[in-house]
Amino acid sequence: MNRLKAMLYKEFIQLRRDVMMLRLLIMLPIVQIIIFGLAIDTDVKHIPTVVFDQCKQEESRELMDAFTATNYYDIKYYADSIAEVNDKINSGQAVVGVVFPPDMVRDIKRGEAAQMQLIVDASDNMAANSAISTAQLAILQKTQQIQLSKISNRENLQTGVYDLRIRPWYNPDFISAYYIIPGIIGIVLTMTLVMAASMSIVREREEGTLEQLLITPLRPLELMIGKIVPYICVGYVQITIATLIGVIFFHVPFKGSIVLLYLLSTIFMIACLALGIFISTIAQNQMQAMQLSFFVMLPSILLSGFMFPRIAMPDFFYYFSMIIPMTHFVQITRSIFLKGIGMEYLYQPALFLIVFSVIALSISVWKFKRSLT
Repeated sequence: MNRLKAMLYKEFIQLRRDVMMLRLLIMLPIVQIIIFGLAIDTDVKHIPTVVFDQCKQEESRELMDAFTATNYYDIKYYADSIAEVNDKINSGQAVVGVVFPPDMVRDIKRGEAAQMQLIVDASDNMAANSAISTAQLAILQKTQQIQLSKISNRENLQTGVYDLRIRPWYNPDFISAYYIIPGIIGIVLTMTLVMAASMSIVREREEGTLEQLLITPLRPLELMIGKIVPYICVGYVQITIATLIGVIFFHVPFKGSIVLLYLLSTIFMIACLALGIFISTIAQNQMQAMQLSFFVMLPSILLSGFMFPRIAMPDFFYYFSMIIPMTHFVQITRSIFLKGIGMEYLYQPALFLIVFSVIALSISVWKFKRSLT
């Protein structure tokens, strides 16, 4: 019994001394509750929408007002051509495109169902399902209002006032694997590279081999490059395996350029390794490095759009998620796999990853130099 008390006392004293570990253990449930309670929402509202109104009459405006009144649609853009609608959806600036034909009012007056088109980016299943179901409900309610007014005016009823043509792009069958697997590549790389890089320098320090490295004529930046390159090679193997499994076994379409995927994945891997090296300059031991890496993984999974649509998040978490590298890599992988688009649409996430890598590596080199003095 006395031995047990002594062991417990020793562990509590050790935990008390390890201030960073104690803070992480206390902060972890707080962060989880805040993220799950405030940021995660499967009811996707305020969906970015682009409208191409060729009708430009009261009927089309009233119908669009019915859409926005649901709070599920936010009209961000008014297009002048169908090509502009395609551009907004391909670039990810809009999730939904609504197209009103020029002869819509004429068809309604003739007693025919007026066709209108709803183009949905189905690479995000939750947002697409929410957009489609809301549009169908809004159309149904608007049709019922028109038919009730015709009954009160003793006019002839028509079977359908509107004919909503739904066009789900990129994932027309709403297969979950198409949505999940491209993002899993980023999760695997983040888990592997951030943790490996964060523990590498800490391990050298604990084993006493860091001093041997410092005796060599290597500069801090060269030392970090030497730590990064082997893990990038491992990352290439992981990307190749994950892509082959997704395409061969789960039949995930790969419509883009494999060269572009590897190029942008390289930038993402450098960003992950830079983040891991930054963690290694903060952590005092391997356990702290592992805990800090896990602390990074949680928002990378929950706030990046990998599992839950970012457009459903409150503004603070939406903008906060933009500083997470995984957020931009999810956009890159889904765009290359499902949309088949090129660098003309992906230069913004690529540019962010480059800036993030430069800043993280610069801070890491600076902190590493300070630790040597």
